[in-house]
Amino acid sequence: MKDDLTREEALALFRKYNDDPFHIQHALTVEGVMRYFAGELGYADKADFWAKAGLLHDIDFGRWPGEHCTKAAELLREAGESEALIHAVASHGYGLTVDVKPEHEMEKVLYAVDELTGLIWACAIVRPSKSVQDLETKSVKKKFKTLNFAAGCSREVIQKGAAMLGWELDDLIGRTILAMRSCEDAYSSVG
Repeated sequence: MKDDLTREEALALFRKYNDDPFHIQHALTVEGVMRYFAGELGYADKADFWAKAGLLHDIDFGRWPGEHCTKAAELLREAGESEALIHAVASHGYGLTVDVKPEHEMEKVLYAVDELTGLIWACAIVRPSKSVQDLETKSVKKKFKTLNFAAGCSREVIQKGAAMLGWELDDLIGRTILAMRSCEDAYSSVG
């Protein structure tokens, strides 16, 4: 496995193609969530890899939204990243923009949390605290059912992600809230 970019180089590469604070915040959120889940699911030795997949998963979205997940593969190959990382990044667009199926547990987590982190963050910022620290699963579930709230966050993808992992939706939401709590300082001040 080649996988040569350091975390700093990966962040610089992401920022080369994405300058929107929202996209940067999302990338940092998913990076932290993926690092958390690597540790929680018994892959602590692969935490850097999981986090890098989270950081780079939307590398192409800022400039090439119509080629999302396809252009990413090209950009990551040019940067010398491994085929394993490229597959992981591409697989989060399974059934949406590509036919690259999530196979490894890490890829399934990335698929499941990508949309969900956006929904959870939207729930958090309308709270008085503007934080995930006091956000509970039941609050997210209520907003999950309100389809015009954070309408860009696909409920179908979130449900498919939970099913891929073999988790109940409440479990996925609760665990992702905990993951976001663990790294909120890293993503909440992006601006």
